[in-house]
Amino acid sequence: MKAVAVKLRKKNGVHLRDIDKPKLNEIKNGRGILVKVLRVGVDGTDKKIVSAGYGDAPDKDEFLIIGHECLGQVESVGKNVVELKPGDYVVPTVRRPGTSLYDHIGMSDMTTDDTYFERGINLLHGFLTEYFIDEPEHLVQIPSGLKHTGVLLEPVGIVVKAITQAYEIQRRLRVWKPKRAAVLGNGSIGLLATLLLRLRGIHVVTTGIQEPPYLNSDLIEEIDAKYINAKKETLKQISKKHGPFDLIIEATGQSPLVFEAMEILAKNGVLALLSITGGNRTVEIPSDKINQSFVLGNKVAFGSVNANREHFEMAIKEMTHAEFQYPGWLQKLLTHPVKGLSNYNKLFKTLDEGENVIKVYCEVTA
Repeated sequence: MKAVAVKLRKKNGVHLRDIDKPKLNEIKNGRGILVKVLRVGVDGTDKKIVSAGYGDAPDKDEFLIIGHECLGQVESVGKNVVELKPGDYVVPTVRRPGTSLYDHIGMSDMTTDDTYFERGINLLHGFLTEYFIDEPEHLVQIPSGLKHTGVLLEPVGIVVKAITQAYEIQRRLRVWKPKRAAVLGNGSIGLLATLLLRLRGIHVVTTGIQEPPYLNSDLIEEIDAKYINAKKETLKQISKKHGPFDLIIEATGQSPLVFEAMEILAKNGVLALLSITGGNRTVEIPSDKINQSFVLGNKVAFGSVNANREHFEMAIKEMTHAEFQYPGWLQKLLTHPVKGLSNYNKLFKTLDEGENVIKVYCEVTA
């Protein structure tokens, strides 16, 4: 069968290769599940891997099969599998257990290991292929009614985790009812964060760097959030008009904005950082002012990466809620389908096309 893989640390190392179709007996004790891949989304992480800037291959392999945002359908199951059956729609989790305490209790996304395992990203092959095999513990069943948007479950899970963590942190206050939130960045993560916050009845301001109207800004306004062009207004100006913000989610990939966000966070506010920034940028900041405002204002900033099974399951509920509250909105995020694994170059080229590109995904199987 075919798979899209990357030769690590080599520019232009992405290629289509033939690999053996997996077999159920590769997983011991009759717990294997063979999954036919339907759709795989691609994002900035895949782009970094393809450009030789990120990720490692599994042991004994010189290549990594990429793709971590996957929707599949169960083809067959081992004799001891009772959780799933052929025909079920599933989404696989991405981060897999290592050796730390958190890995052992089902929270591998919070691992303290220096080495981590993520399918399609680091040390484990991914899903941009025709079939893969997995265990039921790592497959989340989704309702057939969500099969058209199920490929979004992984990024929704990331946002669910961040928002859930914010509320968990604020249990220290006994009562925390955020009224205003800012989402910095209006890519797929920013849009999904805007959606989930609106589902909670929070007033949301979402920033981008393009002049409206265009698809992303239209989608934000469609769910009664406010879009603002960050090139025309600073965060301080935005906060003065629409804040202060009880919750800020940073999803721009621009690390200097983190410190600007710290300055506009409300008292008892929470700043969630979701961007992976691997550059060497430096910036001068008013450190004393920021430090004092955090101390006197009981503010919190935290980082959040990946998601575990619990968040995937919570994301199903959020997506179901979204379909009732804003019918068809999630479907509009799936802007650029690419048919067939053989068109892998088009997948990554489309990511760079800019305006009105939200989610690029491969239709592996119709």
